[in-house]
Amino acid sequence: MSLKPRVVMKLFSKILFLPAFLILGFPKVVAAQSDTAIYLQPKAEHIKEAIMVTQILDYFHYREIDLNDSLSSVILDNYVESLDGNKNYFLASDIKSFQKYRFAFDDDLKKGNLVPAFYIFNIYKKRVEERLNYTLKIAAQPFDFSKNESFELDREQAPYPQTQAEQDELWRKIIKSQALTSKLGGSDDVKIAELLKTRYERFKGNVDKYNSNDVFEILMNSVTEAFDPHTNYFSPRNAEDFQRESTKTMEGIGATLQQDNDFTKIVELRPGGPAFLSGQINLDDRVVGIAQGAEGEMVDVVGWRSDEVAGQIRGAKGTLVRLELLPAGREPGSETKIVNIVRDKIKYDEARAKSQVVEYEDNGRTYKLGIITVPDFYLDADDMQKNPENYISSTNDVKRLIKELQDQGVEGFTIDLRNNGGGALYEAINLSGLFLPGGPVVQVKYQNGRITKEDDEDKSMFYTGPLSVMINRFSASASEIFAGALQDYKRAVIVGEQTYGKGTVQNVRGLNDFLREPTKDELGLIKYTIAKFYRVSGSSTQHLGVSPDISFPFAFSAAEFGESSKPSALPWDKIPAAQFTPLNYVDGQLISKLRQTHEQRLKTEQSLLDYQYDINELNSARAQTSISLNFDIRKKEQDDREKKRAARVKIGDSLKDIELSKQVNHSLDDLKDPLLKESIVLLAEQIAARKS
Repeated sequence: MSLKPRVVMKLFSKILFLPAFLILGFPKVVAAQSDTAIYLQPKAEHIKEAIMVTQILDYFHYREIDLNDSLSSVILDNYVESLDGNKNYFLASDIKSFQKYRFAFDDDLKKGNLVPAFYIFNIYKKRVEERLNYTLKIAAQPFDFSKNESFELDREQAPYPQTQAEQDELWRKIIKSQALTSKLGGSDDVKIAELLKTRYERFKGNVDKYNSNDVFEILMNSVTEAFDPHTNYFSPRNAEDFQRESTKTMEGIGATLQQDNDFTKIVELRPGGPAFLSGQINLDDRVVGIAQGAEGEMVDVVGWRSDEVAGQIRGAKGTLVRLELLPAGREPGSETKIVNIVRDKIKYDEARAKSQVVEYEDNGRTYKLGIITVPDFYLDADDMQKNPENYISSTNDVKRLIKELQDQGVEGFTIDLRNNGGGALYEAINLSGLFLPGGPVVQVKYQNGRITKEDDEDKSMFYTGPLSVMINRFSASASEIFAGALQDYKRAVIVGEQTYGKGTVQNVRGLNDFLREPTKDELGLIKYTIAKFYRVSGSSTQHLGVSPDISFPFAFSAAEFGESSKPSALPWDKIPAAQFTPLNYVDGQLISKLRQTHEQRLKTEQSLLDYQYDINELNSARAQTSISLNFDIRKKEQDDREKKRAARVKIGDSLKDIELSKQVNHSLDDLKDPLLKESIVLLAEQIAARKS
């Protein structure tokens, strides 16, 4: 999220007091310059960057913690988990041997000593090669799927294998599970053996391609993750990808990918991009297969590098790519899904706010209600300079849509912020200002303890009528500022799920920016947290986010998806409330009345009952910690799921099933999204209550 220009300028005063390395330069170091050896070693520029990154974090990061023995222990755990999160490769004896570094990483990093980290990686590389050699040996052999044995999917609490024999047994079940999945998909033994051989030969080739830059990036992100989950290091190669993605000019599906052990996961969906518009892809879904066109063969990409996966997904505008995805929260070996995506550029028009009119009849009265979907808090800075009175922004678009719909007789609005991950703070303030009579919207606290209040400076209210705001688990950052402000001012009824809980601000800088003298070395980028957001009530949006006044059924808990699922997330805290006057458009009596009717519909409305059923099925699948390796048992489970699925509307299909168009009026029954339908009913009840 970006800050107002005047807010950003206030941060520059910190640059006057620069860390020692900016003035004194770096110590002379000697390191291996080649990656051709069997064992990888750090380069001289890695040593330089390690010293820089640790000092930048110590000096500029919001979290004022020392890089000491305690943090050293966290870094070691992060590093080991990033290499082998499923405990498939390291032996217990390896983990024991690493303990001598547990309280030394801090001092080593400050001095640029990367030898321990590279030693750990080389052990990992050796273990991976051992596993792959074993896997290729057994993959060619047919499996007996008539045996009654099971495979544990969740290994988070499992111990590391003690012996190679124990590890062989673990991997026998891993490979057998993958083979059974293919068999359930219709493959015969010959095709299964070919698939596994191709997969793990490719995997082995990718391991051989690892270079010292890859190792260093993994290490540095283990360091940044210890400070907070939104602080990251990007190698020079990935820095270029990051900057290119930020321009939103690439053709593809509009998704940002990241390595996650043997998988590539989706960490960002671009509003207006094909993946976002499909409504079928979620954050943290993992890509396990890619096929080109309608007839292309599904190529297994488990074990591929994320840049290779991205290269297969990118392609010419208008072409089809099919993705096989392991849904977020499901363990490896669980059921996958296939999504068809047509590549395209980011469609700015699709990424902009859109409206829809819905007519709802109740007790003999017809309500004409508006839905405005805001996918992102966007601002076109170039257009703002050329056309300062009417530039492209979320606020200006929503303002225009409200006026157009009021001209059609709409008497109340729902602002849909579901899956809106944030955007410009400037826009969160301005959009809030359309519904508020001026005053503070959000508070920002910096590392030095200074607190600023960001105000809506327009004292007039553009829209004064009935209003509700829809949120869900993936509404974050600017969405939380907007929803929190309207809730604190008692201006709107907030409906949906608890939001993500991201209450921090990041800054992105190239490491070269911190040098007094230019260098020929190609250095990376660092993104680090510089401030925290607070509601006008004084509560941080960190972790808590915004809790709805009316809670809808939800599929994702805070412990699984959201800021609270990140161990290193900054804590929730509170500062003094800003001076503001609640509007009291919404009071406890209204909320109580709406909640009562909503709770009744949860028990009687079939679409909500179906939605809750689907959530229960999804949670049941995610809670499954082991699976059978018996073909008959798994086939029956698969058939039962297909029968249930065919009889019901799935969650993933309901979220994007309506065509948003301000040109067309819909009846309530036209809405296939049960939660949007419920929000319209609640808005009508809000209007009725205000007029009674």
